[in-house]
Amino acid sequence: MKIKSIVLASLLSALFVTSAVASELKVGYVNTQRIFRDAPAAQKAAKKLEGEFAKRDQDLQRMAKQMQGLQENLEKNSVTMAESERRTKEKEFGEVSREFQRRQREFREDLNLRQNEENAAVIEKANKAIKQIAEAEKYDLILQDVVWVSPRLDITERVIKALSESK
Repeated sequence: MKIKSIVLASLLSALFVTSAVASELKVGYVNTQRIFRDAPAAQKAAKKLEGEFAKRDQDLQRMAKQMQGLQENLEKNSVTMAESERRTKEKEFGEVSREFQRRQREFREDLNLRQNEENAAVIEKANKAIKQIAEAEKYDLILQDVVWVSPRLDITERVIKALSESK
């Protein structure tokens, strides 16, 4: 019984010490998704990617329309076509379809790779800004990507502003 009392007293004193130290901590929070959405560097990166991939996207859209036309033609005229002509059109449709899928897969892979590169650059800039804010305003802890945080701890706007100023 005596050991339980000692352990309980130790735990309670540890809790009081921890809460006293915690009350002195200055904690901030940064919403990474907002940085990707609102920071000028992120918006610039999105426009850059859009420009880089616009032509390929248009080519894919044209190819999709071509496939749709071939398919509609096949469905509409397959009954009246000669067997050899129908097989030739089906083969052509299959080849165009495979090529479309290959190009579409390459497009997505290339786009994802470039998005990851651009996002890494934005995060690197944001982390520098966060560190500067933390040092200047004497934060003990800055959190990112948590389930919930009080709005009074949110310093995202200051980070976005710092990113805007450091163009």
